[in-house]
Amino acid sequence: MNLITVNNLTPDSACRTFFSNDIHFASFSNAVLFDRKQLIHPERLVRYENDTSFIISDTKSVEDKKRRRDIVVKTDVNGIYCLFGIEHQSTIDVEMVIRCGIYEMLEYLKQLKNKRLIPQFMIVFYTGSRKWEGPLKLSDYLEIPKELKPYFNDWKIYVVDVKD
Repeated sequence: MNLITVNNLTPDSACRTFFSNDIHFASFSNAVLFDRKQLIHPERLVRYENDTSFIISDTKSVEDKKRRRDIVVKTDVNGIYCLFGIEHQSTIDVEMVIRCGIYEMLEYLKQLKNKRLIPQFMIVFYTGSRKWEGPLKLSDYLEIPKELKPYFNDWKIYVVDVKD
């Protein structure tokens, strides 16, 4: 299936436009994360600046990487502030678990400067034509000895496939 650009909107910009509406964002997040319980309230969402830049330096080269999640908001759940994000994917990205981990860990590093960490939760909204078959957790990339599995930090992502 080929996605057609309508009114100069790409699938990514259409998704960002849709989820920029606080009611849409809150409804979707409540359905996915809280089984439709209304824990995220649209009137309490605050857009959160999420541009992150970092430098990777190794012996061969230096790279300046820029990372930006599609939509990130700050709000409270039962009085505790949290960050919620939606990352749109129109193709299967086998690096998605690692990308999401990088987004979150870089944000935690940024938050350490304020000496207060805010929990983060991200949903990958997948609109591609094929069923999502990419990795869902870090251990999907690795072979881990069973004796070490209890100690492995198994980063995972939550993918909502529009076809489901």
